[in-house]
Amino acid sequence: MTSHLDVLRRDEALRAASRPRNVLLTVVLSVAAGIALAVLWSFELVDKEIGDNVANTLLGHDAKQSAIAGTFAGLLFAFVSGLAGTFTACNIAMAAAVGPLTSAGAERSGRASGVLRTLLRPTAYLLAGMVAVSATYGFVGVLLGERLPQLSTGTVGGMPVRLIQSSVVFGLIGLALVYLGLASLGVVRDVFAHRPTARVVVLGALIGGFLIGRPYPLFNKLFHYAADTDNPLFGAAAFVLQSLGNVTLVLVVFALATLLTRGRYITWLAGSPRRAALVSGVLLLALGVFTVVYWDVRLPSMFGFGWFPTMPYNS
Repeated sequence: MTSHLDVLRRDEALRAASRPRNVLLTVVLSVAAGIALAVLWSFELVDKEIGDNVANTLLGHDAKQSAIAGTFAGLLFAFVSGLAGTFTACNIAMAAAVGPLTSAGAERSGRASGVLRTLLRPTAYLLAGMVAVSATYGFVGVLLGERLPQLSTGTVGGMPVRLIQSSVVFGLIGLALVYLGLASLGVVRDVFAHRPTARVVVLGALIGGFLIGRPYPLFNKLFHYAADTDNPLFGAAAFVLQSLGNVTLVLVVFALATLLTRGRYITWLAGSPRRAALVSGVLLLALGVFTVVYWDVRLPSMFGFGWFPTMPYNS
């Protein structure tokens, strides 16, 4: 009979086998990459040049200025504005899901379990976590309406109340991503060890949680419209479509990589525990650090709270 001590020793051996070499260097470089991204990030480029142009092109009119005309137009606006906001600072961290999606797409043996199952299974888990949060927030958000800080036009100490909510929400989400990244690298205890699907569900929930803090102008417009309808079911549907738009690109990349290689890239990645841990850990840690630094250091500095370096193109 296997004793509890034997189980602990086996788990420790597995963690050691999956822990990337030069962990300290990996952590330092990932943290540095996250900070550098926060410094270099141009919200003017991603929000206006990319986001607005994508939304205007797909909708065929000025997304910011044109009124949302009806339920169908509102649902279409929700998905398109979500897609347009793919690369915004309030959504880019969803790219961290690529590593965990890959791990969840393979069996524990490290072999892909059929191309379609390899593709659909982790995708379904990610969407389940995401939809649960975004639908709930859309429903509750319409019921609460203007009582939410996110829809407030007020300020505290010169900083918009809605951005204070953004700072709090994304700070917490960023810390969660940092923890998951450190856990993947074996630095802290991994509560999702041997449970890759649970990790993907949680990541999906975090992505759905992006909406709780999102200050993106097109989403703000959608939120106000949804609140004005007084229809919580519309709010739930619109927020789900917004989140679906947010993750469409990363899911398309994941699907193409899976289908074009017939699942072999997943087999290659999952075949080495160290390789899989490295990819997941670096993405989660770097984007988690970016999220915390951008929303809790750079954003407050714009309103005179603390200091953060400013690039010439962001002045």
